[in-house]
Order: sequence, then C-alpha cells, then structure tokens
Amino acid sequence: MLPRSRSAISALLLGALAALPVLAAEQAAAPAPPATAAAPVDLHPRLLVETTRGNFVLELDAERAPLTVVNFMKYVADGHYAGTIFHRVIPGFVVQGGGYREDYSERKTRAPVPNESGNGLSNRRGTIGLARQGDPHSGTAQWYINLVDNTGLDPLPSRWGYAVFGRVVQGFEVLDGISLTPTGPGGPFPADVPREKILVTRIGPPPVEPPAPAAAPTAPAAPAAETPPPAPPPQS
Repeated sequence: MLPRSRSAISALLLGALAALPVLAAEQAAAPAPPATAAAPVDLHPRLLVETTRGNFVLELDAERAPLTVVNFMKYVADGHYAGTIFHRVIPGFVVQGGGYREDYSERKTRAPVPNESGNGLSNRRGTIGLARQGDPHSGTAQWYINLVDNTGLDPLPSRWGYAVFGRVVQGFEVLDGISLTPTGPGGPFPADVPREKILVTRIGPPPVEPPAPAAAPTAPAAPAAETPPPAPPPQS
C-alpha cells in the first residue's frame, strides 16, 4: 500500500535523508534543535548531480512519488551512482544512467519498487523518471531524464507508464550538451552509447550557501564637545 498521509511520507523521507553522509555531517556540526521543535521534512529535496560534462540540480517530488524518491535517495546515500556512466543517450528522447560502471559491469541493486506512474506527473522535458524493464514494477536504480516531452511514456487506462519523480531545476544545458555527443555500440549495448564515456562522479545535497556577511555596525557619533563654563570673574 502506498503511503497516503503527509506524515507517513515525511517519515519515509526522513529515514533516507538521515542516511546522506554530507547531510549527516552537517547535522552533527549544527546545534541540536529544542526537543519540542521538530524540523519539518522537505518533501521536495534538491540534489546536485556532478558529471564529467558539468553539473545539474534535481528537485525531487516526494509528495507525488514517495516510494520512488525514497528508493532513489537510498541509492544516493549508498554512493551507488558515483562512477556510473550515461549508457544510453538518444537525442530528442532521453539520457539514461545509474546502472553501469565504466567497464560496463552492472551495479548491484535492491528489490524493485512499485510503479508510481499514475501519480499525475507527466514525462515532460526536464523531468526525471525511473527506468524499468517490461515488468511495470521492475524499476530499481536506473533513471532517465526527458530531453523533450515524452508523453508516450505516461500511463494509459490500458497499461502502466514510467514513473516521474522529479525535475531538473538548474543546469539543463549540461544535459542538452550530453545529448549531442556521438554515440555507437558499447559493452553489451548495440547502439546509443556515448563514444567518450560520460560519468556521474557524485550525487548529493547542493553545497550550503554561506550567509551574507552582516554589515559592519555604524560607529556611534562622537559626543559634541562641551564648552567649558566661563571663568569666574576675578575677585577684587
């Protein structure tokens, strides 16, 4: 059964967020909040994807695709995606990655997650979806990003679709650039593999922007000089 309430989604996401090494380190360094003031869980977390062709930022949607987002965040926390390649690049369609190392060996995965393609999110340009095989509930770690509107991947009353679970909010020009790279056969794939390997080097929380320095306090105005009282008249 899919989690329906906001509190249930938050609990699932909190477990995945707590596993992120960078976030955990930041939390350890920060002062603990009061016990009565629980910090709200961000249901639209952002992640920085660093690649050998540049970086882009994802914003995930845990309200619409809670199981898929938590699944993805767990792979991120495990470091699963570091060193994986974009193994499928099709201009005018998608770029796909998350499953294979440079030598085309496949990364081990956990059990698949239920298909959440009926969540109302469409396969539009800039969205990220969970790749799968013919079985609609076979999605694990591989993901794809839509280079154009691919509404043919959305569900229909007669069939399952491909679950969208977020979107690119910064750096889409990096993906457009990747889509133009020459491709051909590679490893076990007969086509659509970049001839020059393009790697994901890291996925994690974006760096925290330091707060702007506070303005220097204005020095108080010097007090007005006091006029000494007039000297008393000489006594006769």
